[in-house]
Amino acid sequence: MKNSCFLFLFLMSGFFVYAQARKLSEQQRQAIAGLINQYSQARELRDTLLLKKILTADIDQLVSTGEWRAGIGEAVQGMMRSSANNPEHRTLTVDKIRLVTANSAIVDCRYEIANSNGDPKKMWSSFIVVENKHVWKIAAIRNMLPAVR
Repeated sequence: MKNSCFLFLFLMSGFFVYAQARKLSEQQRQAIAGLINQYSQARELRDTLLLKKILTADIDQLVSTGEWRAGIGEAVQGMMRSSANNPEHRTLTVDKIRLVTANSAIVDCRYEIANSNGDPKKMWSSFIVVENKHVWKIAAIRNMLPAVR
């Protein structure tokens, strides 16, 4: 009986430690939201140096057209091509951040691209972000067009 109780307490302590590690702090929230803002600025200004600073080397991106971009070179090149083809103003608004581990999170954003006709293209964008040495970077991006508006 004593062994059973000890085992139960040991397993429960691991559960509580794991659960606590996944609570998003305000400092993490601000850093991650700031990262998404930097991404938005880099896209708007077509700043390849900033993009290379905030993306992981092995980033992968799936855009709403179905194109996959793998690696930082292909991703940055595709982002610049997309920004040149669609030069309208982009807005990313963080909707929610979910910490997956102590140093990785999923960030869901509302993503709008202004159109010349005044009707913005409304999408969703999800980012996988990772932290290494107190620096958050974007590891993956998924852009989606909603099926129903």
